[in-house]
Amino acid sequence: MSLPAVVDAAWLAEHLGEDSLLLADVRGPNAHARGHIPRSIPMMIGTPGQFSDPELRATFAAEAALRLRRHGVTGEERLVLYDRGDLGNAAAAVQVAELGGHRDVAALLGGLAGWPGEIESGVVELDKSRAELTPRPEAVAAWWDVRDREPSTLLLDVRREDEFTGRGGSPCDPRQGHIPGARNVEVSTLFAGPGTPRAAEEIRALVGDADRVVAYCHSGSRSGLAMLALRSAGYDAANYVGSWHEWSRHDELPLER
Repeated sequence: MSLPAVVDAAWLAEHLGEDSLLLADVRGPNAHARGHIPRSIPMMIGTPGQFSDPELRATFAAEAALRLRRHGVTGEERLVLYDRGDLGNAAAAVQVAELGGHRDVAALLGGLAGWPGEIESGVVELDKSRAELTPRPEAVAAWWDVRDREPSTLLLDVRREDEFTGRGGSPCDPRQGHIPGARNVEVSTLFAGPGTPRAAEEIRALVGDADRVVAYCHSGSRSGLAMLALRSAGYDAANYVGSWHEWSRHDELPLER
């Protein structure tokens, strides 16, 4: 990747006019029309969900590639995604873009709220792309990836301590606890403020050494944020989108309390 996992407003201001850069607003077309960063397009490509089997994940990845093409994405550009500033929508869109086969995608720290430059309004028309993107189902971790992970992969549970220990948790889950071998680092400790990861050395002091990190939470949202923070610190990181909501429903999968 020629892009870092996250970029800031200063980086964007320096590169915004470059032909190789595609800036996409993932807040929705209406929000984009009301006000957006210049040269950006509206992009709605959805969010990754729970993948019960490899075929379902592969089907979604193929659909994600089509969604990218409908927005004019070729896969050759540097793709920067932004939301209102908390990284929630941006994290989800990064995962969908990677499932669709894009290999050079980043999220903008601070989003629209952190952009110090001018704001434009109005509808931006999209040009469809005829490029062939190769879907990458493996870009997002599924329950079988977590179950069969390599010993060098760190599994990071980013829920609260009471959820991790099984003393608390969502009443919708049939079992409480955590996936065996997981380390607990609550997601908020990875951030200096909303949508702003801590310095790389601070994140690494919290997480430790690992060749690869897979994060999970209850339903994949908090761990999506953690994924971006981990990548900003240099980790090879992925999100287990099904997270505990899915894992707890498989009685054959182990847990610890």
